[in-house]
Amino acid sequence: MRHRGRHRRRRRGAALRAALTGTALALTAAATLISVSQADVAKGPGALKPLSSPADTRPLGLREQLAPAATLDRLSAAMGRPVGVDAVLASTDRTMGEGAGCPAGDRATLPTTPDTTRAYCWDRADAGSTAWRPAAVTTSGDADDDGAWGQHRVVLAGWRHTTAAGRSAERGLARVAFTDADDPDHLSYRWVLLVVPVDGGRDYRGLTSGISGMVWYQDKLLVSTDTGGSEALHVFDLDRIQRTTADGSAIGRVPGGWSADGYRFVLPEVGSYRFASGRCTASGPPCPGALALDRSTAPDSLVAAEWTEPGSDRKARLWRYAFSSDPARGGLLATDPAGRADAVRAYRTGASGIRGVLSLGPSWYVGRLPGSRDGHGALWRLDGKEARAAHCGADGTHRCWAEGAGSLSYWQERGEVWSLSDRMLFTLPLARLDRSVR
Repeated sequence: MRHRGRHRRRRRGAALRAALTGTALALTAAATLISVSQADVAKGPGALKPLSSPADTRPLGLREQLAPAATLDRLSAAMGRPVGVDAVLASTDRTMGEGAGCPAGDRATLPTTPDTTRAYCWDRADAGSTAWRPAAVTTSGDADDDGAWGQHRVVLAGWRHTTAAGRSAERGLARVAFTDADDPDHLSYRWVLLVVPVDGGRDYRGLTSGISGMVWYQDKLLVSTDTGGSEALHVFDLDRIQRTTADGSAIGRVPGGWSADGYRFVLPEVGSYRFASGRCTASGPPCPGALALDRSTAPDSLVAAEWTEPGSDRKARLWRYAFSSDPARGGLLATDPAGRADAVRAYRTGASGIRGVLSLGPSWYVGRLPGSRDGHGALWRLDGKEARAAHCGADGTHRCWAEGAGSLSYWQERGEVWSLSDRMLFTLPLARLDRSVR
């Protein structure tokens, strides 16, 4: 198993960060504001309320289930030697547009306050899809604290198939754009399909849960789904990417090779975490939504936000799990001898419709969808005393954040927050975001 130390290299310092920052996009708030009711403008999520009683925290407990080594080895033996992230980046076949070169309709989904530093639109082959939508983002800044994975800077964007449109083979699937971010002026990516080994590793099927959050930590990719099952997290090993060998719409073993609905790479699941108390319910375990990594804790921790319907009376919980410090369990959560991972902190908020979450020190950041689900969302910074958000427009609305209020990821080495709108990938300095909510 690969450990973080193997990927560390000397930091390039302030010169690299300056080269990667670029110039701010000139986006006009007036072009993107959506009118909202006065109630929507004024209502905030309030301060965080700690949850400490066993009745509140026990439903957050997870049970770890790792795939047998024999299953994973059997699949690798049948498909050929696994490849790593480098092999995917070496074969990128999609390019991203940047800034003013992107369609006006795509740029209109970006935050109005604060301004983004860089923003990218997807390749035309993907941007026109009505069935696939970006859902989660994580970077090599999460994977390793030097910000790089080997010699590369990488952004991973998870997409979910959201409707009954498109080919039947795609319905419900989850895929990840492996994006080469070494040159911030020229981002390119390649799709990798998430799959689950079956029949003891003799075959695989597509992951058909609705992806809602994603964190790349060490050599593991942890993915949350919001489809209401007992599986809170799916675990994938970035050293076990497999090449497919056959074309066609089938997913799995086919006569003469391995197929994945046209995708050239698949990433098999190596384990999962299930809620020990069963399926998510209003009174029991939460339906997991957004995920993020927090390096401000010791050890590093995985933070999560509960998915609740925008504008509903059911308010979301926020909580965290500690990552294991055992070198033999790189990228996995800390568990007791019985394989249980308990939340080390938990809070109740007044928020619903959370699509993005971050935790840094005492502050939590949540990106919220509006009750109507359409138009721009709001990004709030919460702590134990108050909640603050940016203001924009003459009526003081808080709906200044991206349309879709997407996933959040903090690239610590660069001081940047990466996020998604419904149509674009973007980044901005954390310091600029903090100034906007003061």
